[in-house]
Amino acid sequence: MLKRISPVEKMLLLSISFTITLLAIRIWRTEELTYIFYAWNLFLAIVPFMFSRKLEGQAKFGFASMMLVAGWLLFFPNAPYIITDLFHYKERPPIPKWFDLLIVTSAAWNGLLLGIASLMQVENFLARHIRAVWVRLAVFASMVLCGYGIYIGRFLRFNSWNIVTKPSILVHASAHHILQPQDHLKIWGFTFLFALMFGIIYFTLRAMRNMVTETIATN
Repeated sequence: MLKRISPVEKMLLLSISFTITLLAIRIWRTEELTYIFYAWNLFLAIVPFMFSRKLEGQAKFGFASMMLVAGWLLFFPNAPYIITDLFHYKERPPIPKWFDLLIVTSAAWNGLLLGIASLMQVENFLARHIRAVWVRLAVFASMVLCGYGIYIGRFLRFNSWNIVTKPSILVHASAHHILQPQDHLKIWGFTFLFALMFGIIYFTLRAMRNMVTETIATN
């Protein structure tokens, strides 16, 4: 059974709807499909959130929950990946530059929010079943893997489903990156810097959430 939509999920839905509405207006006004890829990329960003949402309903850490975590991790980079779509932003008359700016920034914000929300759900689930030190390691590892996944997705053009459609090519490329890191400094530079940026944003928002909770509890 589909659980009731939470206040956070309502805001996520509103935020995504805002971006899609702007995109629809742009398509209607220009009769062109510029930026239509945001519709697909936002769908892909929702997928890891749906995995983590389902995971929160699991009572124990068994086979089903492990499969949900694996599915979440596979698609997790698709959410913050949307940040890199900012590369496509440029002035495209007759649409005002500010209008397109709202599309690309709101889409990037949605991807970031979906990624953070899904990671929080996974962290909450793991915290109920394993020791805190392993939870922290899992969170940090997922951020690094996310950065790596974004790099190979954006610059090497791999997709999440390539683990099924092109497993040998993906494994060979990743093995080369890991075994010979000195030859791939750009990859690892991006990977760890993106993980650091994502981590700063993630722990800042988590600290703000805890601060609000504590303030409410003391009043």
